[in-house]
Parts: sequence; structure tokens; C-alpha cells
Amino acid sequence: MQSPYCSSSDDLSDLVDEINKEIQLSNIHLDPYSFVSPSAYDTAWLSMIEEDNNVGDEELKPMFQDCLDWIMCNQNAGEGFWGHSGGYTPVADAGEDVNEDMYILTSTLACVVALHKWNIGCLHLHKGKRYIERRTEMITGKYRNHEGSYPRWFVIKFTGTLELAQQLGLHFVFSNRCIEMIKEMFYQRQDILKREKLVDECNYRPLLAYLEVLPSTFVVKNFEDIIVKTIDTIDGSLYQSPSATASAFMLTRNKKCLAYLQNLVERCPHGVPQKYPLNEDLIKLSMVSLIENIGLGEFFGKEIEHVLQQVYRSCEEEYVERMPISYRADQLHKDSLAFRMLRMRGHTVSPRRFCWFLNDQETRNHLERNVHYFFLVILSVYRATDLMFPGECELEEAREFSWKLLEKSEFINEKMVPSFHIKHEMSAPWMARLKHLDHRMWIEEKNSDVLSIGKSSFLRLSRSYSDKLTHLAARNFEFQQAMYRLELEELTMWVKKWGLNDIGFGREKTTYCYFATVTSLPFESGIKVGKLAAKSAILITIADDFFDEEGSLDDLEALTNSVLRWEGEELKGYGKIIFRALDDIVRETAETCLKHHGTDITDHLRNIWRETFESWLREAEWSKNGPMPSMEEYLRNGMISIAAHTISLSISCLMEPCFPQHKLRPGKYDTLTTLLMIIPRLLNDLQSYQKEQKQGKINSVLLHMKSCSGLEIEDSFVHIEKIIESKRKEFLEHVLVDGLSDLPKSSKEIHISCCKVFEMFFNKKNRYDSDTEMLQEIKKALYDPVTVYKLTEMEPIPSMGHDDEFMILPLLFNISPKILEYKRKDHYGAAKTSMCLRRSFHAHKHVIASKLVDQCKPLKIVVSQRKPVTMKPTIFSPCFY
Repeated sequence: MQSPYCSSSDDLSDLVDEINKEIQLSNIHLDPYSFVSPSAYDTAWLSMIEEDNNVGDEELKPMFQDCLDWIMCNQNAGEGFWGHSGGYTPVADAGEDVNEDMYILTSTLACVVALHKWNIGCLHLHKGKRYIERRTEMITGKYRNHEGSYPRWFVIKFTGTLELAQQLGLHFVFSNRCIEMIKEMFYQRQDILKREKLVDECNYRPLLAYLEVLPSTFVVKNFEDIIVKTIDTIDGSLYQSPSATASAFMLTRNKKCLAYLQNLVERCPHGVPQKYPLNEDLIKLSMVSLIENIGLGEFFGKEIEHVLQQVYRSCEEEYVERMPISYRADQLHKDSLAFRMLRMRGHTVSPRRFCWFLNDQETRNHLERNVHYFFLVILSVYRATDLMFPGECELEEAREFSWKLLEKSEFINEKMVPSFHIKHEMSAPWMARLKHLDHRMWIEEKNSDVLSIGKSSFLRLSRSYSDKLTHLAARNFEFQQAMYRLELEELTMWVKKWGLNDIGFGREKTTYCYFATVTSLPFESGIKVGKLAAKSAILITIADDFFDEEGSLDDLEALTNSVLRWEGEELKGYGKIIFRALDDIVRETAETCLKHHGTDITDHLRNIWRETFESWLREAEWSKNGPMPSMEEYLRNGMISIAAHTISLSISCLMEPCFPQHKLRPGKYDTLTTLLMIIPRLLNDLQSYQKEQKQGKINSVLLHMKSCSGLEIEDSFVHIEKIIESKRKEFLEHVLVDGLSDLPKSSKEIHISCCKVFEMFFNKKNRYDSDTEMLQEIKKALYDPVTVYKLTEMEPIPSMGHDDEFMILPLLFNISPKILEYKRKDHYGAAKTSMCLRRSFHAHKHVIASKLVDQCKPLKIVVSQRKPVTMKPTIFSPCFY
């Protein structure tokens, strides 16, 4: 079955151009808020604010009509919910994991209340009610923990909004089981209200942040004074929450709140986000991060560089200590993202760029107390410390701090967060992950577009952008898979041609070698040199096994001497097969370089291979005849025998016409190449010392233990680990800092890709020697189609208008009973919550026309114990107590 994402390069190019015109990352006038997904919940609350006027209740109008219009135009036509911009739903079930479905439920409830408030959108309201009635039991049941409680934010928002809907006269039909769960939530809310303070500096989201859903019976002395005092002096918001600020304005008519709300709607006319204001550089960097994570960086290189240059130029120290504490987490998120992206591109960036928080005890405490809210910030800090250079103690401290917060078991297991990414980040270090597979993970992950956490759910990048980018990424990924499969077929034919597939001994690693080579490199580089690199890796594996296990000392000396002379006519058996394949690899590599760059590198390539074969022979002589070498002698030879440089230098010559040929001479290698030779050797030794100890072979872990009397094998293991960590920092510095290495950028890229392959193969175990360990990764990289969430087209419900075929009438309702309660299915008679007439409208319009005058007026609600305001419950009706 052909995947829907199969594409040609021309198709991809056209799609890239189309998306580029929409995103316009390089446009200096671009509003970053156009990238942010709107919040149905917060937009609904803004739509409930009444316009100030002196006419009276007869002329009530919404202050922000655009917000009400947004609700009318953004309901999912199929299911009837609000909460996903663009009607984006997973294949299986909306909000299958984390807490997205809870957010949808509360958003839908708020939108239903808003429509009921303004007495419009009959069909919208009816579909929304039906969604709430059908889904509440399933959603709440899924998030009820073993102690019978629910997430705090959901309890506060759901019970408060449901109570408000009830007091406005909206009735819902729930099952008995669902009613019992709702009772539990009301009891839990009662406990929260008794236990918590209205304003709590230790809590990122105290009760006051949920002002819009606090019951009117929750009375606090000087309540309005507390609200006014808490309003942000900089932006006029209440905890940067549009919904809470809308409620604060309705209660206090505070001018700062009004200015905040007006600025918010002017800035975000197509639905407001659940958090405002946001760090605008963070929005841009998050978009860049998404593009790179899903493997589209190659298509948007200029645009990405433009954004990063803007961020780099604004690198001057910001006065973080003057920022309100609520702003500092976003600042740290932005700074850590910028540090990682800029350092990856060779910019000189000090760790102080984001490590300022280490000396800010207030910020550290804030992160530690609210780790559930700031896990994305903490994860970004942890990822930034991947790029650590020697002597950067601040990064060491930042890594330790972030690691401790991320590894908390009670945090990892929460459904509140996408724990998969945290576990993936902590179990597989960045250096041990391959680009191609990481791209797939992000393409398939529905939370790849998360910007930060808002008051109740993820603050996402706009689905209109992220969906198109994900679609492009999926098509691009499967295009790459198709190209890789074609090359793998050609490589398999080459292996058969030279008799390497049925040589009769050792490890057959054709697919392993090709998979590791091309998935670690950028696509264009992989197609250009991946097959040649894989041929070298295949031959190295077979030759290494021949020297380790199969060949006699005479056979090994004969093969090595033939390589030194580069003459294999006298060879027989396995030695002849290996030499002929080797000669073909060197010939093809040299001819390719001569053809494209006009340089003959035949002698350089032969010398590198001669050095490699000599190192294998020397190790065989040590194992068979002795004597045991010193640690220094072993490493000097072992860093050659691992043959990482043999592959990386050979293909580096093909990438650049001006590759410095003096860096190809044995003993004269660049420091970067030398570090590449040391790290894989020690990684291999860590995972093979037990096996080699049994076989009587030499290994750096064993040599170090024997050279230090009284040392246990575990101590020696830790010692080698520390050497690797130190060399890894040096290696990254030479790759990422201009001027430390004479090698071209493309060669540096090949060096780090080669190193990452060894890190992946020897991360915690020897995966290369296993016949099954890598099979799932290979299938995902080369064969399995990408699985992405389906995009369902939004079908707008027809707006109110006399010329439409189906008219949506204002809601017709009866006066609410004084004692409100939820009706059970078995007690519920004819459910008439509205008169939603479609096909029969023309037949009935004369009957109901006279009723419209009295029935279409918006509701006016008055709060008891406070001055008259709109849209707050008149009484607290504890339905289930």
C-alpha cells in the first residue's frame, strides 16, 4: 500500500515555497502572535464582557464582538467541541494522552455558556451540549487517579464553569456514574478552597489565577482590593491569564485590565491565546525549533539564520532581576533555546546567556516548586547543557540542577506532561541519537508544537502552521526513505559482487552500516557519500573479525603485507576477498574525488588503510603472542584500529574541493580527528571488556585496573567514563568553535556524525554486535510509513442570516428554576433546551416570530455580596452536597 506522503523532489519544493510564503520568518514586520494557537476557553470569557454604555440592559452588546464571532466560526462541526484550532483530531481519540481532552471539555463548556449568555448560536450550542453530555464521563474517568482525585486545574475550572452554566439555566443529561464523579469533583474543589490561599507566592497558579470560576460564596476580606493589588503593574493582567483578567475587569472595571484586554484583542483578533503577553523571541525560536526537530531545517536555512541573527544581535544583557517572577521562566526558556541554537551554528555564546538563573534563588525556588508547569523550561535547560565545553562549570551546575528536577518519579509518571520526551532525552543522550530517527519521532509526536504550558493546557504553535509543516515533514521523510531503500539495494548488490555476504565468518552488517551512516548525516550529504562510507564500514567489520577470530597469524601477516605493497595477486581465500573489496573502495573514492574536485587522493587513502591494517595486526600479535602493552601503547594503537578516522577522512575529501590534504597524513591528523579516534575506542572498550576479558584480549578498562594495584573493575570503568566525558567536551568545542580546527565545516559535520554513530552503538550496551537490537530502528528509518494525526477539515456551521438556507435562531429558553440540579437520564422527560429549527424553519417561522422579541435578549447576571456585575453566579448552589 502506497503511503499518502510519497512525493517527488519537485512536489516538495513547491510545498516548501507555499509554506515559506505563509510563515515568512524573515519578515521583520511579522507578528509572532500569528504563530500562537488561540484558546477557545479564554476567547469565550472575553466574549462575555459587556460593552460599557449608559443606555441600559435593553442594549447590551459584547465588548469584543470578534471573540464571539470566533466562537461561532471555530466549532468542530463533526463532534461539536471547541478547543482545537483547525479541527485537528488524532486518529484514535481527541486528546488521547496528556490533558488535551480535559482542556477541550472545559473550553466547550465555556463556549456554550458564552453562546447562552448572548442568546445566539442555537445549533452550535446544541452540538456543544451533546458533546459535553457524551464525553464528560469518559474524560473525567480517564484522569481519576487511584486516590479518586482529579487534576487541580480541571477540578477548579470544570466545576466553576459547570456551576455557572447551571445557574444560567443550562441543563445537562448525565449518567448516574458521571454524576457521582461530578460530585467527587465538587467535594475536591471544596477541599481546595479550604486548604489554599487566594494568593500564594509559592504557587505559580494560585486560586486567584482562576478568578473567573471561583464560586461567589468564596468570600475573602478586601477581595477587590486584593485583585487590584495583584494586577500586574507592567501589562495590567492577572497572572498573564486573559480569562482571569476578563473576570477581574468585570468585577473591578479596572482601567489597566481594560487596556490589557483591548491590546490583547487588537494583537490577536482571531482568537486570544491562553497566556498573554508572551516572550516574542521565544515564539520565533520555538517555530525554528519545530522546523528543525521535524527535519525541515535544510529547506528553511536562510529564514532560520535570519531569526537567529536577530536573536544574536539582541544578545545584550537583559535586566532579568527587574522582571516579575512570572516572566522569568519564559525568559529562561528563550535564553536556553537561543544558546543551544546559536552554539550549534558556531556563534560565540557564553553560558551566562542562560545560566543567570543559577545565581537567582527566587527563580530557582520558583522552578522547583512548580516543576509541572515549567518542565519544558527545565528540559530546554537540560538540552542546552548537551553542548558543554571544557571548564564550563556553570553548565555542569545547570545540568545537575535540571537533571534532578526531571528525574523525579512522581513527575515523570504524571499524565500532565508528555513524559515520553523527558524519558527519551534522559535515557538516550543527544550524542547517541541519530538525526533521521529523531525527526521521525517529532513528526509523529502530537505535542511537537508545544510552546509552553498555560493555565490549564499546552500553549501551542498555531495548528494552521504546524499541520502544514508536519505534512511537509512526513512527505519529505518518506521521500528520503525511498531514496535510502534504493541505495541499500545497490549496496547489497555490491556486497554480493565481492563475495562479502557469504564469506563464512564474522558479522554481516550491511544494513546496520548503511542505516547508521545515512541516518546520522544530513540527507544531501548522506546521499552523496553515505554508500561509500557504508562500504568502508562493512569491510572494516569483516576485516576486524578476520583479524580477531578467523585468520592465523600467517594469514594476517600476508594480508597486511599485501596492503602495504598494495598488491594482492598472491593472496588466497578470505584475504583475497578482503583485499579486492578494499581496492574497489579506494579506487571508487579516488575517482569520485578526481572527477568532482580535480584532486588525486589515491596515495592518501592507501596510507590511511595501511595504517589501519597494521594496527589490527599489532593487536592480533599482542593477543596471540604478547607481551602486554602499556596503557599508552594500547591507546596509541587502539585509536587507529577502531577505524573511525578511516571512514570520516575518506568521505570528507569528497565534500570539499579544498580539503587540506596534509590532514590526511598518518601522524599529522587534525586534533578533531584525533579526538574522534579516541572516543569510539574507549566507548567500545566500556561495552566489551567483559567479553574480551574471557577471551584473553586487551582492553583499556582491564589495562587500567591492572596498572593500579587494589583497583576494582568498577573503579576502572568509572575512570574510563570520565576520560570519555572530558574528550567529548573537547571534541564538541573543536566541532562548534571556529578557528580551533583547520577542517572545513562539512568535514566537521562528518566527524560529529561518525562520533554519534559510535555513541549510539555503544550507549550502555554493545548494540552493534547484536543481530536484533537495531531492527526496530532500521524499520522506522528505512521502511515503515510515517504515522501522523489526521487533519479534518473545519466545516463552519452556517452563520445567522436571512438569506441562508438554514437559519440559526436565537436560543429560546424558559426561566431557570430557583433550585437547580442535574437531571438523571431516568428522570429526564422531554429535553427541550432550545428550539433548533433547520429544515422545518419556514413552516414554523410564523408561529415563533412573535416570541423572538421577548426571548432574544442577552442575559444579565448579578453577583450577590458584591456590587452588580455581569456573568457571575447569583448564588453558590452546591448541587451535590
